[in-house]
Amino acid sequence: MNYDVMIIGAGPGGIFSAYELVQRDPSLRVAVFESGHRLDRRTCPIDGDKVKSCVHCPVCSIMSGFGGAGAFSDGKYNITNDFGGTLHEYIGKQKALELMHYVDEINMRYGGEGTKMYSTAGSDLKKVCMQNDLHLLNASVRHLGTDINYVVLGHLYDFLKDKVTFYFDMPVDTVEAAADGYRIRCAAGEYTGRQCIISVGRSGSKWMERVCHEMGIETQSNRVDIGVRVELPAEIFAHLTDELYESKIVYRTPKYGDRVRTFCMNPRGAVVTENTNGIVTVNGHSYEDPARQTGNTNFALLVAKHFSEPFKDSNGYGESIARLSNMLGGGVMVQRFGDLIRGQRSTPSRIEESFTVPTLNASPGDLSLVLPKRILDGIIEMIYALDKVAPGTANDDTLLYGVEVKFYNMEVAVGPDLQTRYPGLYIIGDGSGITHSLSHASASGVYVARQIAGDAR
Repeated sequence: MNYDVMIIGAGPGGIFSAYELVQRDPSLRVAVFESGHRLDRRTCPIDGDKVKSCVHCPVCSIMSGFGGAGAFSDGKYNITNDFGGTLHEYIGKQKALELMHYVDEINMRYGGEGTKMYSTAGSDLKKVCMQNDLHLLNASVRHLGTDINYVVLGHLYDFLKDKVTFYFDMPVDTVEAAADGYRIRCAAGEYTGRQCIISVGRSGSKWMERVCHEMGIETQSNRVDIGVRVELPAEIFAHLTDELYESKIVYRTPKYGDRVRTFCMNPRGAVVTENTNGIVTVNGHSYEDPARQTGNTNFALLVAKHFSEPFKDSNGYGESIARLSNMLGGGVMVQRFGDLIRGQRSTPSRIEESFTVPTLNASPGDLSLVLPKRILDGIIEMIYALDKVAPGTANDDTLLYGVEVKFYNMEVAVGPDLQTRYPGLYIIGDGSGITHSLSHASASGVYVARQIAGDAR
């Protein structure tokens, strides 16, 4: 099975690599290998009725499959160099923004038309935040919603399926250099290609680390983000979300000087679980369709931790905290903010009496038994700081779900062309440790595909 280009991973990076390759040079033989399912087969067994918690499927349909972990996200494409990764450090700020806008144009052509683009440009909220020692980061945000995001992915797959060979439910075991390019091994056999793009996302972090070790590709420890997902009545943040939708707000804690940031804001959304390497953590979704919206808004509060010497395994640290939460709560844990401040665990009766109705069936508990004091102190300080710009954030009935962990791959040594020391072997997307968002990962796929198509001519 010989191909011109083999792509490992069908997340945003892999999809947009394949898309740009067939657009630029339809003669190229392109194959995509994905450990998860086809888009229409990606279903989570949790239905809230018969199945209320994670059953640890062999392959998590929320994290893997066509569309990657972003398939069931709320479809936010942040067009900015201020956050979402360091792609601009490799390809330049102007080129990075240009490619992110190009990705946005494709999304609009494939089902995203009519969705709204939000922007912090000219917003008075930036001044209000600064007056309260908070910092609103600059960005333009296209919100597709989980529902429209799924539609866009479906149309992209329909476009690609007859032009690209897809191998679903086909995890790749090894990658190695061959005389005429690269050879990958799967359970079904061996495949070769002249060039290879690896785009395995965050869920492929352990696999990526092993492959780099086996091939002698240098890596550098990356950070891990640890925190909680906050859920409160939508009205509290409406003045922010109506104007900006996604507000990335950063706060430096006076006590430790740590930075706490908001992440993945979901107006009128729902809190959900996700499974990463067998660990159940929490996340959030929101929908464009008003009929599927809730009365709550949720967002993450995260503290970044980066270890170097003598301990280097940032992800391992995050995993240990998540496992502790799973052990104490049987999965995701939830606690009222008032209970946390008073030093008491939340109980089913306290959650039931809460004025904020939870959108996720989580186990009531005590987050102070899970999160390290320094991280928890920072989160509490941030909640009080946000209460100044969004009064009601620090209400007793604000719900905190834990833990939320954002694992970042080891940063892989690549050049300005995102190519490793092996000619023709590219590592892109969140699996590279360079990008941390849908827009950046997609843009990296376009960037590499254009180089390959240019070489092919």
